[in-house]
Formats: sequence, C-alpha cells, structure tokens
Amino acid sequence: MTADEHPLTVAFDADDTLWHNEDLFLDVHNEYEQLLSPWADAATVDDGLHEVQMSNLPRFGYGVKSFTLSMIEAAVRISGGEVDADRIITIIGYGKRLLDRPVELIDGVEEALDALGHHRLMVITKGDVHDQLAKVAASGLAERFWRVEVVADKDANVYGELLERHGIDPARFVMVGNSLRSDVLPVLELGGSAVHVPYPITWRHENEHDGHGIAVPTLEALRDLPQLLRGWDGDGELGPGLAGPAGMGGRFGAHPA
Repeated sequence: MTADEHPLTVAFDADDTLWHNEDLFLDVHNEYEQLLSPWADAATVDDGLHEVQMSNLPRFGYGVKSFTLSMIEAAVRISGGEVDADRIITIIGYGKRLLDRPVELIDGVEEALDALGHHRLMVITKGDVHDQLAKVAASGLAERFWRVEVVADKDANVYGELLERHGIDPARFVMVGNSLRSDVLPVLELGGSAVHVPYPITWRHENEHDGHGIAVPTLEALRDLPQLLRGWDGDGELGPGLAGPAGMGGRFGAHPA
C-alpha cells in the first residue's frame, strides 16, 4: 500500500521545530542573569528561576506569560525582596520582547511541508493558546495543516485523547519535534512513531526525562524528513538507515538555564 493510498498523519511541534524560539529565550535568560548579578552568580540565578518555573507550571502552564511571572517571582526571592521597580519593569520588557518577536521559520520547513502534502499534517504544540495560534497565523503555514492543536502539556494521555478524538490510528501517526520529553517519548509509549529534530538550544526542563540514549530516528534538519518517511512500509514502521541514538543527529546543545 502506498503513502498516497493510505497517508500518514504527521504532526509537528511548533516552537524550535517550525520556527525559532529558544534562541531569544536564551538571550533574555543571559540578560536576566546580569540583571540579578548584584545578588547572585549566574548558576544561582539559573537554579532559582528553574525552581520557581517548575513550581508555577501547574498554575500558569507553559509560555511567555508564565515565564515572565516566574522571572519576577524568582527575582524577588533571589534578591531577598530588594529587587527594585526599575528591574521589575525591565523583566516585564523581556516578556514583551519575547511576545513581540516576529515568526522566523527554520530553514527547510516550507520545503519539507510541501513535499509531505500528500499526508495529513498537523501541529501539536503546548503553551499559551493565544500566543501559539497567533504564531501559527503569522507563520504563513496555517493552510498546510489539517488540524492545529494547542495543549496544556504533552504526555501520553494528552496524545491519546487527541488521536482518539480525530480517529487517528497510532500505527499511522508520526510526531516530529525537537524535544524527546514532549515530542518523542509519549508518542512511543502509545505505539506511534516519532522523529527527533534537535534544536541547537534545549530548555533545561525538556532534558529532564529517562529517555536519554533511546534509539529513535534523528535528523539534522526538517528538510530531511520527506526522505525518511519514504522509507515507511505497509506495517507502519520506519524504514532502516536513519535511526540512531536520540540527540546524536547533529546540532544539539543544552540550555544552561
């Protein structure tokens, strides 16, 4: 059976898979370290912010607004309440800069999506609904996708509900993204397939998982995805030749946060 007769459902993460995102977060993070340098060194600021972010995720979820609130709270904690109003205004400015960033597509994205147009294409991304949908609209890619889903988190239960809602067979489902934690491991747990396309920078939280070293198809660039999927066989398994240890596909780095 050919792909045209039985197309796959291929879903893509958004941030750092379709367009750049974490690079500006890293720039802001570095500026934040400098902002709080009167009270702590960079490592202490990193750890303090991460602790606050993890504590706030159940309340605020993912996204720039959550990150900004966590930066403010962490600044108060790290400074022992001494952080001044000017620095708080600067932190709010960091958030506005992140929200106002124009969408910048990663090289090869349009080429890859056009080559995969005979499959059903989706976006499955997590974060603030307003922010993520605005980025999809601004990207110029929206018409290429059959569905766009913005979810609070990405775990096996969330993916399972999405596949059931849309009548998608996990054996014919492929998730593509830069995060092993969010885009790869939960889908493999459901019996689907996943492709890891690492981004040069990865948020610390996304590296906190038990899947390091797992064998999964890993690509240096999204433009290589159509070639990989041409190796899909009728039993719903990725063809040989491009699988390897996750994270070893080329450009990959750890977010220092």
